[in-house]
Amino acid sequence: MIAIVPIGEVPGDVLSFLQTNLSAFYARYGIEVRIIGGLSLNAFSHAFDMYRGQFLGRAFLPALSLVKRDFRALAVLGVVDVDLYEPGLNFIFGIAHPGFGVALISLYRLYPEFYGEPPDRKLLKERALKEAMHELGHVFGLEHCPNPKCVMHFSNSIIDTDIKSWMYCESCLRKLEERISRSHVRSGT
Repeated sequence: MIAIVPIGEVPGDVLSFLQTNLSAFYARYGIEVRIIGGLSLNAFSHAFDMYRGQFLGRAFLPALSLVKRDFRALAVLGVVDVDLYEPGLNFIFGIAHPGFGVALISLYRLYPEFYGEPPDRKLLKERALKEAMHELGHVFGLEHCPNPKCVMHFSNSIIDTDIKSWMYCESCLRKLEERISRSHVRSGT
């Protein structure tokens, strides 16, 4: 099972969209995708940098690994609606830790309104799906892909996210399938 874990206030329609589309993709591998409870953003106040006005992305990963353990999940995807950063970067759309089997995406910079555009829920959901597929790809051991249309291509800006597909290129899909089959063997699922 892949568990989706909202952290703080996260729009329900986006969570449902992620669950539906990730379920449709991972069903071919016999992997169920479920939304599991949620975590309070207050639990991560230590990760907030007052000067930047952002949360340190990696600070969320240990708590998500506990959810993975408690629910015996194959992977966990945290979803948050706050701005994230990592040292040396102005911001991040998401982060993953393959060793922990967890990932985190932020919706904060995926809203068209962030860029002065009119609200567009469809675009927000598409961007969230791309980031979820990208970070879950990392969880399953995929690296960044040089193909700008592949979901595993690195997004340096929202333009890169909008250019790429929500799907893996043929090469990344083959690697993903190999790694998922190995994960199933290791976890006994």
